[in-house]
Amino acid sequence: MNLKKIREFINTRIGFLSLLVVLFWIKTILVYLIDFHLGVKGIYQYFVMLINPFATTLLLFSIGLYVKRTLPSYITMFLIYVANTALLLFSVIYYREFTDFMTINVIFGYSAVSQGLSGSSFALLKPEDVIILGDVVLVLLGLLTKLIKLDKRPIKKKSAAAISSFAIFALMFNIVLGEIDRPQLLTRTFDRNYLVKYLGIDTFTVYDGLKTAKNNQARSRADGADLNNILQYTSNHYAKPDPKLFGAGKGKNIIVIHLESFQQFLINYKLDGKEVTPFLNSLYNSKDMYSFENFFNQVGQGKTSDAENMLETGTFGLPQGSLFSALGTDNTFEGAPAILNQEGGYSSAVFHGNNGSFWNRNSVYPNLGYQNFFDASYFNQDSNNLSEYGLKDKLLFHDSVKYLERLQQPFYAKFITVSNHFPYNLDKENTDFPTADTSDNSINNYFVTAHYLDQAVEEFFDYLKSSGLYDNSVIMLYGDHYGISDTRNVKLAKLLGKSSSTWSDYDNTQLQRVPFMLHIPGEHDGGVQKQYGGEIDVLPTLLHLAGIDSSKYIQFGTDLFSPEHDQTVAFRNDNFVTPNYTVIGNTIYQNGTGDVVTHPSADVKKELQEKSSQVTHELSLSDSLNNKNLLRFYVPNGFTPVNPKEYDYQNDFYKLIQTEKKLQQRSTSLWSRNQDHSTIDDYDSDAPELKKTDDNSANVSSAKKKIKTNKNKDVKNAKDSSSVKSSASEVNASE
Repeated sequence: MNLKKIREFINTRIGFLSLLVVLFWIKTILVYLIDFHLGVKGIYQYFVMLINPFATTLLLFSIGLYVKRTLPSYITMFLIYVANTALLLFSVIYYREFTDFMTINVIFGYSAVSQGLSGSSFALLKPEDVIILGDVVLVLLGLLTKLIKLDKRPIKKKSAAAISSFAIFALMFNIVLGEIDRPQLLTRTFDRNYLVKYLGIDTFTVYDGLKTAKNNQARSRADGADLNNILQYTSNHYAKPDPKLFGAGKGKNIIVIHLESFQQFLINYKLDGKEVTPFLNSLYNSKDMYSFENFFNQVGQGKTSDAENMLETGTFGLPQGSLFSALGTDNTFEGAPAILNQEGGYSSAVFHGNNGSFWNRNSVYPNLGYQNFFDASYFNQDSNNLSEYGLKDKLLFHDSVKYLERLQQPFYAKFITVSNHFPYNLDKENTDFPTADTSDNSINNYFVTAHYLDQAVEEFFDYLKSSGLYDNSVIMLYGDHYGISDTRNVKLAKLLGKSSSTWSDYDNTQLQRVPFMLHIPGEHDGGVQKQYGGEIDVLPTLLHLAGIDSSKYIQFGTDLFSPEHDQTVAFRNDNFVTPNYTVIGNTIYQNGTGDVVTHPSADVKKELQEKSSQVTHELSLSDSLNNKNLLRFYVPNGFTPVNPKEYDYQNDFYKLIQTEKKLQQRSTSLWSRNQDHSTIDDYDSDAPELKKTDDNSANVSSAKKKIKTNKNKDVKNAKDSSSVKSSASEVNASE
């Protein structure tokens, strides 16, 4: 096709539509590659990314074809083009500042709008943004100078409908491709990055809008009266603490270690005669640790985020999708960080080597009351330092010390590991453990990454002891969810001494056990605990150890140490486990043997019917509480609702240093207690990256960069701009 024919085609309505679609497609792809960090890997993902702008762009722009009159038709297409360009531009600006994508709530001024597209954000515009705006100007000039002529012939409705139908088909095809590479992409919505990578900005925005409308509709109908049944249930369900352990950890730091995808069967397991997790085994079997052998994960589709939600709020995740992703941006919470801060004077922080947007954490944590969030931006992100889902575990623990030691004590600190995450890949330099021998590589490698995680935890524990934090901290370790899925368990069966031919749903359920261990300073009468429990029970247990009465808060679990503890473990699909029985659908299994109870006694039948009703009831109440955002109507006596606007996580290290300077001799940070010297020399790690891509000067530079990046912003609000310089010099000194 020569230039003349191309120009003639552009001078038709369908040609003009095609021009706009192609131009918008080109600049969207360029933005993907230049500005957005979508984590695209492999030919398949690049292919999906390349086609995802096409369908929605064609569908939106084709609206103008239904307008018969000439000028209004062209104006409609051009205005949609301008609006889409504006969305793309503002998304770029927002992403540069927050490394995240704008939601409908941000666009319309809810929640994060105060720190969203502020006037100062336009300082983030770059020369290359002419890519986004230049074509709009050129198209407009083409129309005004009549280089692009208006086609007066209206498009037949059948033709317009055919183009729209093709666009819808292309959109469906795009969604299917996304679901193939990332199953449950739309139902779990664990990361906005993934939605944009697979479906594009427009589809993400529409999808987010539909979710927001659904949530707002449910909330608009809610009122305080909806809390009555919930309050009655949680009040009746409350379990008084064990007097011997209530307050046993009062005033102590609380350190939470999240063992990614770590299942209970790994504890004390030997592969070919070699312990997979020798250090965790030593903790589990020690009298200095309370270890629970019948502790279950209770996550749904939200997996890690569901586990976090239960541990932080004492409420269940949603029946579909992730609560963090779907509701976390705007929900009111009474979370552990806020409760511990208000009742125990705790500071708080999360350390996680992945993007802050993953599972929507950077929006949820402010609502929970977390004061600090050290995400990937605070760490050295050299590709050699990263595993599939972020910073390798040994580096996460090691590189977090420079932040941990600046927290005011007592602190509540959570470390979220990622190396033991599906598909369980680890570079050879970090591997010294043999793989298993099954037909499934993910199972084979699972033991390798679990062993690496065990080594990382051991190094961190050695540091805690040498720095003095161990004796002043309650330390909690837990597995968040299964690592080997039910569909793969039959291939795992042989390694567990079972037959794949007789493997059943009962066996799948028993493998939902995950480790839960507690070190309480001064307590040496721990050991393995037999009581049944799950992730929903963690918050009341932790609060009681800290000497905080949990009875006034809405929590669906009970204290694991309480004589009144409810040992019924509810799963998100309404199945449940008791100390004697496992109930899956209508099938009852006898614990221990796994035998199906075909003719339960009248007493057993009545007991399990009551338990089933209780499980369904409490899950329903939790869903109502979260979907309707009912905690906005309930403020416990003495509790101050969290104001999420107080937290932005843009320069947390600088803020910690400023707090030390303000408190001076009253500072309780480890740094201050160590005469203003770092404890990093107390950390001994064999991570090979520390000698190469993550040496001390390299990982400290990430902290310095955060201060420098935000220096101008902070100077505006600081009474003495020299404080910023002095803070930066302190970072240099800490090297």
